[in-house]
Amino acid sequence: MAGAHPTRPPVVTLAEWEEALAELTAKEKALTRQGDALSAERRRLPMVAVEGGYRFEGQNGTAALLDLFEGRRQLIVYHFMFAPEQEEGCEGCSWVVDAMSHPAHLHARDTSLVLVSRAELDKIERYRRRMGWEVPWYSSFGTDFNADMGATVDGEENHGVSVFFRDGSDVFRTYATGDRGVEHLGSHWTYLDLTPFGRQESWEDSPPGWPRTEPYTWIRRHDAYAT
Repeated sequence: MAGAHPTRPPVVTLAEWEEALAELTAKEKALTRQGDALSAERRRLPMVAVEGGYRFEGQNGTAALLDLFEGRRQLIVYHFMFAPEQEEGCEGCSWVVDAMSHPAHLHARDTSLVLVSRAELDKIERYRRRMGWEVPWYSSFGTDFNADMGATVDGEENHGVSVFFRDGSDVFRTYATGDRGVEHLGSHWTYLDLTPFGRQESWEDSPPGWPRTEPYTWIRRHDAYAT
């Protein structure tokens, strides 16, 4: 076939393909059950009380951590890498936020989702308008929140997720993750994992000759890809 890739997986009959797919599906189901078991363990993690009286700046003025819940019992904070000295938010973090779902689905399960960055609010608002996002975004400028949550270490920004639980006016931190753990928030990875080329990154186990780059180097803000 003209243009066929020399190292692509074999082309087989429909029956052979269905058999191979069934074998893979069985492994996927086993992995799903393992993930369910891990999530059950996550739901049983002990909690730690959050002190500190943090104050944030948002579109509607100054807010306490308790206000970020917007009356709901659960809160997911995405630590968006945007330092005070920067003029633009992080490319990779922007990629993650582009994939966040409509908040109504989380609200239906008593859960709020917000972004928090160290940049001052005017920079955050300017960048948020450029990106066209509606997700609530707060500035922690001048507070220890990012450092206390491990999102700023020795002046360096880290992306990550913190999960909080509200019991009345008491707030507890229940879970935190970073690095590839934030993939739970971004469906782009899930989509690409279904394709023959996958994420096309150097760490993946793919057929020889498949396109690949170093991880994350190909990611752009959605208004910066070549057209």
